Amino acid sequence: MRRARGFTLIELLVAIAVMSMLAIMSWRGLDGMARAQAVNRERGDAVLTLQTALTQWGADLDATVALSRISAIDWDGRVLRMTRRSTDGDTPRIHVVAWTLLTDPATGTRWRRWQSPGFTTQPEWQQAWDRAAAWAQGSSTDAGDAQVDLLPVAEWRVYYFRNDAWSPAVSAEALGASTPLPDGVRLVISIPSGASLSGTITRDWVRPSVTVPKS
Repeated sequence: MRRARGFTLIELLVAIAVMSMLAIMSWRGLDGMARAQAVNRERGDAVLTLQTALTQWGADLDATVALSRISAIDWDGRVLRMTRRSTDGDTPRIHVVAWTLLTDPATGTRWRRWQSPGFTTQPEWQQAWDRAAAWAQGSSTDAGDAQVDLLPVAEWRVYYFRNDAWSPAVSAEALGASTPLPDGVRLVISIPSGASLSGTITRDWVRPSVTVPKS
């Protein structure tokens, strides 16, 4: 009677080696899939943050108001400040909002938004307007002020549409009391390489009654 032949030691070693290689390849494949999912998740979060920031940017411009003895919008080369009406509650109030780039040793240079509490008087507006300028210089803010860290941005530029042409934004004094608001505002931000998103993004805002030719 013929006995069943078993595996030799060499055959077992070869089988173990092949199984180990297959396990390593499978693990690398799973690890690659996990990394790809993480990258896609980070990119999706970055796109959502960018969309939210640009929506807020447009909402601030939509709500900007021109009032007597109060600047509606001002650009000093570093911070864009706006006076906007409140969209919350039944009591008419206004806020000062500001957008700028601030650099932090831990997070780097990021685009940030600041907003004052609501108010109803001109002296309160002036205080908030001054606090917005101080905030853009890196000074601390009052407890009632709100600031949001948005996304990494290496550079940003602001343009106004006036006299049927786009040109670099100017100060409220240069804009003139007769035209307290430009017909349009163009935002250009450069997101640095290495972030989940990168490249240059341009967003135009125009008054509903104004027609701006495509450039």
